[in-house]
Amino acid sequence: MPKFILAHKQTMTRIFRPDGMAVAVTKLSAGPCWVTQIKTTDKDGYQAVQLGFGERRVVGKAMAGHLKPVGKNLRHLKEFTVTATGDFTVGQSFDVSQFKTGDKVTITAKSKGRGFQGVVKRHGFHGHPASHGHKDQARMPGSIGAGGVQHVRKGMRMAGRMGNQPVTVHHLEIIEVHPETNELWVKGAIPGAPKGLVAVIGE
Repeated sequence: MPKFILAHKQTMTRIFRPDGMAVAVTKLSAGPCWVTQIKTTDKDGYQAVQLGFGERRVVGKAMAGHLKPVGKNLRHLKEFTVTATGDFTVGQSFDVSQFKTGDKVTITAKSKGRGFQGVVKRHGFHGHPASHGHKDQARMPGSIGAGGVQHVRKGMRMAGRMGNQPVTVHHLEIIEVHPETNELWVKGAIPGAPKGLVAVIGE
């Protein structure tokens, strides 16, 4: 049975191994999660399990109808692709007890948003010289459509929003599992800001 769960990123800390080496870990507040929908090949064209995580006080009427079999107002919904759906039922719950110390996991989260940035910070452009006729152009991108093309090509590196994109990190190790507090301690750093939504998938 595949292992997966939704979590909120908490904070980073460190623990000391028996040999005295310090290990940086990220604390995740993981689950409990509930199965809210099961997608099948016959009906939906693919096989997946939809999990819900984090309760809220009020949801819209459409969402309330969708979550009625579960009996909870859930804040986050996310699908996980599976090879078989026979082991899952709507309303089934998951917690951190399915993981154990030493497990390798893949983690997906949204990176921190950096706002609207110019080409120097966003793409690493060097900028223009600060002299010889380059007044007020030190951080400008330069020409973007000169020559015989007569239009700006797709994919041109320009200023724009930076960050806030899905980032996936593979082969992270679970250092500790705390079922009493619903916490997973994962070795190393994890993308995103504190309290951000994180998807944890066993490898």
